[in-house]
Amino acid sequence: MTEDDTRALLVALAASLFARGFSVGSAGNISVRLPDGFLITPTNSSLGHLQPARLSRLDDGFHHVAGDKPSKEVFMHRAFYAARPECGAVVHLHSTMATAVGCLPDVNPDNPIPPLTPYFVMRVGRRMPVLRYYRPGDPAMEPAIAAAAREARAVLLANHGPVVSGRTLTDAVYAAEELEEAAKLFLLLRGADARLLSPAQVEDLLSTFG
Repeated sequence: MTEDDTRALLVALAASLFARGFSVGSAGNISVRLPDGFLITPTNSSLGHLQPARLSRLDDGFHHVAGDKPSKEVFMHRAFYAARPECGAVVHLHSTMATAVGCLPDVNPDNPIPPLTPYFVMRVGRRMPVLRYYRPGDPAMEPAIAAAAREARAVLLANHGPVVSGRTLTDAVYAAEELEEAAKLFLLLRGADARLLSPAQVEDLLSTFG
């Protein structure tokens, strides 16, 4: 895939997320790894109205080299790329259901959403910790995200929203979408005696699908 193809795909996927309410206003940001750097959505941009040529271009040291000024939360993307060498893209959303889970004080902070469906396990993984609240744009969250990302493909920022990684841009977007649906199921079933996937079933999914 050429850089132009990657730019076009990022814009198309971002618009799809926006159209379906996964982000509103200028909320959320997306990045993708290139052979010699990264693309990331510009600061204060709407995921529904991006332009391929205006995406922020960063070098492999995360310095801004072209395009509009990058998102103020570039550090949360950098944390995932540093912690997970296989990471090819990162999606940060303020999606309603996942954010709602991150506002609940009584969920398990190490893994708030249990294994309800196979696709949640396949796309998001074994665990997704909740990190404590940080002010949006606060670079102090970078080491916390990096530490969690060594063992998790996604994290949930308390009272803020999810940050999700993937091997490819499409993988990261699909994982963010699956996380939102899993959060919705979790909230619908809250208080019910829900049947969860067993540890053996989870291990089977991870060994089969990675």
